[in-house]
Amino acid sequence: MSGIAQGLFATLFPSDCRLCGTPLVNISRLPVCEDCLAAMKPIAGEVCSLCGERMPGAYALSQDGSNPRCGLCRRVEPPFTRAVAYGSYDGGLRELIHLLKYAQVTPAATMLGGMLARAMAAIEPSLGAAEVLVIPVPLHGSKLRQRGFNQSELVVRAALKFRPAGRYVLRPQVLKRSRLTQSQTGLTRHQRRENIRGAFAVKDGSQVAGREILLVDDVFTTGTTVSECARVLRRAGASKVWVATVARTLKGEPEAIGTARVEPQAMAVAG
Repeated sequence: MSGIAQGLFATLFPSDCRLCGTPLVNISRLPVCEDCLAAMKPIAGEVCSLCGERMPGAYALSQDGSNPRCGLCRRVEPPFTRAVAYGSYDGGLRELIHLLKYAQVTPAATMLGGMLARAMAAIEPSLGAAEVLVIPVPLHGSKLRQRGFNQSELVVRAALKFRPAGRYVLRPQVLKRSRLTQSQTGLTRHQRRENIRGAFAVKDGSQVAGREILLVDDVFTTGTTVSECARVLRRAGASKVWVATVARTLKGEPEAIGTARVEPQAMAVAG
């Protein structure tokens, strides 16, 4: 019966995978084939213990001889305690995020939420005993009206279904984006910092004072946005700010620009 149903679905509702173009035969609200989803692997190998950047083999250690740090985190202590990500922002994972953000394929949020939940699990042993506030990076009001949703909020709502009940409390309204900024794409690190400076504010400091915060976003590129959010939250009294994202740009991988299609062969290599 399952085979008949799938055959009927393919006949009546013909569709192709939005990533590789392979005809879809399984009944699903997400137009992505199982092979493309299976190719979206978690980050492997040694990463920086603070920002999550990939480390090229044995690298510098912190002063106490443990916890490897990348060169940037050795020079400048980030305002967050630790940042974690599920996968590399390239290939199929990048396109899946783009399907959600730019093509409004909202069922992608469930799959991305499962990935975010795995990233969150990596920091859970380090969290305190108290309930953790979860705050998605906000969109400016004009961008929210244009897109119709905050992709980071959709993804973290899905992720929390996979994490322990009562461990986290979602507070999407605590942090606001007080001014519209230009796209960060193509800007230098200094230009990114200047572009995002003063763009966020805490609505009610009493909600974050003395609390541990889990800041969530879809992508960590240079870390400029989450660092600015973390600084604002720390100034409002947060005891610690942790960061979890679905994906992050890793060394040797150019920042994705636009929504250009990635061929299946490229995704296979990236996976």
